[in-house]
Amino acid sequence: MGELRFVRMGFGADAVEYREAWDEQRRVHAARFEDAVADTVLLLEHPPVYTAGRRTQDNERPLDGTPVVDVDRGGKITWHGPGQLVGYPIQKLPRPVDVVAHVRRLEEALIGVCAEFGVETSRVEGRSGVWVLGDPVEQRPKVGGLSLDFDPRLHDEEFDPRMNGPEYAPSNAGQRREDRKIAAIGIRVAKGVTMHGFALNVNPDNRWFDRIIPCGIRDAGVASLAAELGRDVTIDEVLPVVERHLKDVLEHADPKPREIEKATA
Repeated sequence: MGELRFVRMGFGADAVEYREAWDEQRRVHAARFEDAVADTVLLLEHPPVYTAGRRTQDNERPLDGTPVVDVDRGGKITWHGPGQLVGYPIQKLPRPVDVVAHVRRLEEALIGVCAEFGVETSRVEGRSGVWVLGDPVEQRPKVGGLSLDFDPRLHDEEFDPRMNGPEYAPSNAGQRREDRKIAAIGIRVAKGVTMHGFALNVNPDNRWFDRIIPCGIRDAGVASLAAELGRDVTIDEVLPVVERHLKDVLEHADPKPREIEKATA
């Protein structure tokens, strides 16, 4: 692929409102479709906001009625806010577009970022994003005095972790030694050009995730670089590392059209 252009939109006190960034995505998307600009990655922080992808269910939204922005990306509900580095790669891909391959490239870049900071991460089968893997179930501490073999999140369809205290809060998944997502990915492809992208938890207050069912996943939680390392990590520290890994993976990728199986007589 061609050379990537990085645009740092705003961080900290200059964090970019979600709808403003969404408008800019659409503007760059149209320009990329017309080949008026090169492949572009918008990088920024958002003020606190919940956004819901097309597959979000009503029972995954905040119980307290906190406003949610419904968006046209894939995936479910998540949170964006201070301490989280958000990236929107806007790239033209060959058609038919291989969406899964695009997601895998973003995961590869972010796995490399985490490794450079000393955090071992991985993919989880059937779940997009980048994960810190937990301990085997039999080695995890008991939750609420009960064995995780009887985890109600898995066996009780009526159970809601948001209403059952800190024992089941997504932000405490590290203490429970569960799988926990450190980077979420949700994209959209229109006219062969990608939109939306990833959110890497650098040093956010992960308690924001406790108001929702993050990404619709009830039996895992969220992580951050700072929490995993036990030290402060800043956006300024992570930003150039993210750019370098995205550049390395995306510029050197050789994306191919998704193969279409031809019907046989």
